[in-house]
Amino acid sequence: QVQLVESGGGLVQPGGSLRLSCAASGSIYNIYSMGWYRQAPGKQRELVAVITSGGRTNYADSVKGRFTISGDNAKNTVYLQLNSLKPEDTAVYYCNVATAHANIYWGQGTQVTVSS
Repeated sequence: QVQLVESGGGLVQPGGSLRLSCAASGSIYNIYSMGWYRQAPGKQRELVAVITSGGRTNYADSVKGRFTISGDNAKNTVYLQLNSLKPEDTAVYYCNVATAHANIYWGQGTQVTVSS
């Protein structure tokens, strides 16, 4: 059984920062990538950022220069540093893990709310 435990969401003012963490545990092997998606009310879930086990990263255009993804392969953990937050960043952020065997796992989601 695989478990993804997310933390770090919350309420922040525009221009503020947050750091999300996601730790994968259980019977999970050969992780290919870990990443973050988000879903705002009434919108589809979208990719925010992803990092491969080799360290390659990819970001949504809307967060480039503001968000930074990093990972710790030894701990099966991925982080997302969110800076210069905007109200439009408000969403539920989901951790995603993909293995080399094409298994996909999702976290339960953590709420990020940007509001004054």
